[in-house]
Amino acid sequence: MKPVTLHHCVSARSFRPLWMLEELGLPYELKMLPFPPRALARQFLEVNPAGTVPAFFDGATRMTESSAICHYLAARYSPGVLAVDVAEPDFGPWLNWLHFGEATLTFPQTLVLRYGRFEPKERRQPQVVEDYTKWFLARLRTLQPVLAGREFLCAGRFTAADVSVGYALLVAEHLGFVPRFEPAVAAYWARLRARPAFLRALEVEREAAVAQGISPVPAPDTGGPGQDLITR
Repeated sequence: MKPVTLHHCVSARSFRPLWMLEELGLPYELKMLPFPPRALARQFLEVNPAGTVPAFFDGATRMTESSAICHYLAARYSPGVLAVDVAEPDFGPWLNWLHFGEATLTFPQTLVLRYGRFEPKERRQPQVVEDYTKWFLARLRTLQPVLAGREFLCAGRFTAADVSVGYALLVAEHLGFVPRFEPAVAAYWARLRARPAFLRALEVEREAAVAQGISPVPAPDTGGPGQDLITR
């Protein structure tokens, strides 16, 4: 079987499918790109005209949305484990948490990153940073009562929904928000961070970056994920 291909920048949203691939133990080819690829790797526009990562290929299947790729990989390669089946009681909650990680948690972080770190100093907006930091932390509190009584978000097991939300927590760590996590959320993040597949994904990312001549650390002055967080 031909391995799937993932185009990735260090710490970008494409870390979600990278983590999923490690959880699955699925063969894959990881193509590292400098940040931002649309400026520093113009040939990548032939792969994804938007110039953003992830770009994911599995045979004739082409995808560019990180949470959708997690859904695809879980449903195709891990039904009943990383995916929650339509017949399971938690199918609805699973879909909700899967998209919550991107649509609700990552969204305010993009504004914190843009107006706190990516824009030139004269265009930075401290009030925007403060407002959307509060927004993120308020939405994050949704997890506290859910996780107070369980190890993972739904279905009594680790699923792709935890990968989706877990990436947002990784961004929060880069932003220095972990000390502001409520206890159940902090414990949940510690569990996710200790998973062997998560740790392998970090190591594979570093090794592939070095081998392909890409800096293994996030883009300068970002403190974390690259600008693709803003544009996608």
